[in-house]
Amino acid sequence: MKKILLFAMIAVSVTVMTCCTAEDPFEEYNNDYNGWQNNASMSGGNSATTGELATFDIALDTERAEGTENAKEYFPDEEDALENNEFTTEVAIDMSNPTAKTENGVEVTVDGGHVTANHGSTKKVCYVVSGTSGNGSFTVLGDKKYAVKLNGVSINNPDSAALNLLSGKRAYILLSEGTQNTLADGTGGNQKGALYCKGKLLFNGSGQLSVTGNTNNGIHSADYIVFNKGNNVYVKSTANHGIKANDGVFINGGILNVEVSAAAAKGINSESHIIVNGGRTTVLNTGNGTYDSDEREAKGAAGIKADSTFTINGGELWLKSTGSGGKGINVDMEANFNGGNVYVVTTGGQYKSNNDTSSPKGIKTDGNITVSDGRIWVRTSGYNGEGIETKGTLNITGGETASYAYDDAINSKGDMTISGGYVYAHGQHNDGLDANGNCYIKGGTVYAICSGSPEVAIDANSEQQKKLYATGGTIVAVGGLESGASLTQSCYQTQSWSSNTWYALTVGNSIFAFQTPSSGGSGIVVSGASQPTLQSGASVNGGTSYFGGLAIANGTVCSGSNVTLSSYTGGSNMGGGPGGRH
Repeated sequence: MKKILLFAMIAVSVTVMTCCTAEDPFEEYNNDYNGWQNNASMSGGNSATTGELATFDIALDTERAEGTENAKEYFPDEEDALENNEFTTEVAIDMSNPTAKTENGVEVTVDGGHVTANHGSTKKVCYVVSGTSGNGSFTVLGDKKYAVKLNGVSINNPDSAALNLLSGKRAYILLSEGTQNTLADGTGGNQKGALYCKGKLLFNGSGQLSVTGNTNNGIHSADYIVFNKGNNVYVKSTANHGIKANDGVFINGGILNVEVSAAAAKGINSESHIIVNGGRTTVLNTGNGTYDSDEREAKGAAGIKADSTFTINGGELWLKSTGSGGKGINVDMEANFNGGNVYVVTTGGQYKSNNDTSSPKGIKTDGNITVSDGRIWVRTSGYNGEGIETKGTLNITGGETASYAYDDAINSKGDMTISGGYVYAHGQHNDGLDANGNCYIKGGTVYAICSGSPEVAIDANSEQQKKLYATGGTIVAVGGLESGASLTQSCYQTQSWSSNTWYALTVGNSIFAFQTPSSGGSGIVVSGASQPTLQSGASVNGGTSYFGGLAIANGTVCSGSNVTLSSYTGGSNMGGGPGGRH
């Protein structure tokens, strides 16, 4: 499928007509690579939809310029910014014809194609590296921070790292404008990365860099890594992670493309924080799940894995995992979505081994999730794939969040609170919104769809005396609300609905138009700040498109048939026959 460009919020003026039924993209369940299969039908039925959210794909893109709408750059230390440094002592390293020398306080030694430079206590050193070596490496030692300017160099080392930065001080990688640079290792060593850095690794410049890791990671820093505006970096690993950092990964800008294929490998892996402030980062992950015998658990691959927190303030993330148990974003602590655009696709099914499982997830955190701005689009199509899941609480105050998932679309183990923004949650075989604690809808616009009874569009854990509290906002729920809901804001229902049809909900002077799915739960529940009206077969002009064309806010209704609404007090038994549609 052709990749669509979704990096800006789209304002459109359109006349919306009834759409045709699309082919169900989730027709077959996915199996893991061990052949484990579970084709049992889920009791809640099946619900599907159309539009860009159901069809958008993700591919590497090295040519399109990075976006300009970035957040403020972040450096753990102001010394990390290149502009706060100068490297005026240049030492040329020609990998095509390396020469041993002592120059400007730097000692260069050569062993075949392998070059080692030691600048000791010499300051402001910049190594300018060029040429080609099919069996060589460049190693840096020294007690002071330094720069390595990659000026059209190609290094392949069959036995160890191609670029081996063993100084524990800051390493500034300068990618010379207009140059292409290549680093690759083989399978003969035990190196941690084709590009390994013992200290802080700071990328600058607008040249291109390609790194291939065949033994372990592509790029590995024992400290932290910073990418900056203008960088154009491609990383591939067939053995482990694409980019690995012990103390953090910080993306201020640039074009970053990562491919990994090993079992349970991560495109970007940090044992600490990950912060994205700009640029365009794309990760393709094809690795299946695997069983970790040391930790005695099944593990899946991921586009991004943070052992601490994850934050995006700007820029774009495009993440695709196709293997069993694969995830888009996997975070051990909190995740904060404050801006930027995130697009996630997972297609693999659940991985099972030794009576343990790893289920696919679009976004999964062990800590809380907070969404205050930006756009999040998630699609999961493999067996048991949830869209967005937090083991903590979920709090949405703004932005656009859309999840179209095989299982629950948006799930929280703790409380879920929505007080702003636009939220779309469509569970193909389960609930739309599912809170295992209380679910609070206080504001914003929520469009939720479930698969059918006994599932509901918006669920709270009533079995544990939790509730759905609807006190504000605009709500459209295809499949109803959980029984026992506390509906401070009045809700209304229509017991039947037409599939693939545009409806227009009017609340006061506000209009929210939405396209129904091809199938789903019984009845539609709607709610707003005042008693709403609903029209079926609506045509709408103007407004702003959301959820890949499935909804339009603040347009003008041109035509449509009035739908009779009756009072709704909660529960999923809404009548209307199988599927609640006609």
